[in-house]
Amino acid sequence: MLDTATYTPRLVTVYRETIRPAMKEEFGYKNDMQIPRLDKIVLNIGAGAEAVRDSKKAKSAQEDLTKIAGQQAVITKAKKSIAGFRVREDMPLGAKVTLRGDRMYDFLDRLITVAMPRIRDFRGVKGTSFDGRGNYAMGMKEHIVFPEIDFDKVDEVWGLDIIICTNANTDAEAKALLKHFNMPFNS
Repeated sequence: MLDTATYTPRLVTVYRETIRPAMKEEFGYKNDMQIPRLDKIVLNIGAGAEAVRDSKKAKSAQEDLTKIAGQQAVITKAKKSIAGFRVREDMPLGAKVTLRGDRMYDFLDRLITVAMPRIRDFRGVKGTSFDGRGNYAMGMKEHIVFPEIDFDKVDEVWGLDIIICTNANTDAEAKALLKHFNMPFNS
């Protein structure tokens, strides 16, 4: 078990010692508070049609997401009924979790150094998936690339949405920040 009083994630140290000075020099910030930083990482699994047929699928997605994130995930429910999809209001459809602080940096470290290299035919992530406000969104087809998931016990392979929120003002600043964290952009 980690001693949380003295534990500092590796990426926090990297951010403080190398990324902040590099970003300050690259963009010419006058004040350290102007330097972009990570705000939060949101993970989402949408169970979709499987959850409509079997309500236990959303619970399974929640358990897998909790293992990946290291923090309790919540089940997402339908906001309104859609007859064409056989969805009723408040029906469980997936799971989500928001990571901040040390858990956020630990997850980003595991994503970049462990999970992404395990993706089949991986050639990097799209460098154009920014929203105009400094947030980056990406998707993974299989959640089983994370080492926390025991492949033999998986009943369903889920897709995983990952949204990395920064306090950067522009996409260029956010992309530079993520590049300094060694995010493998292909463009």
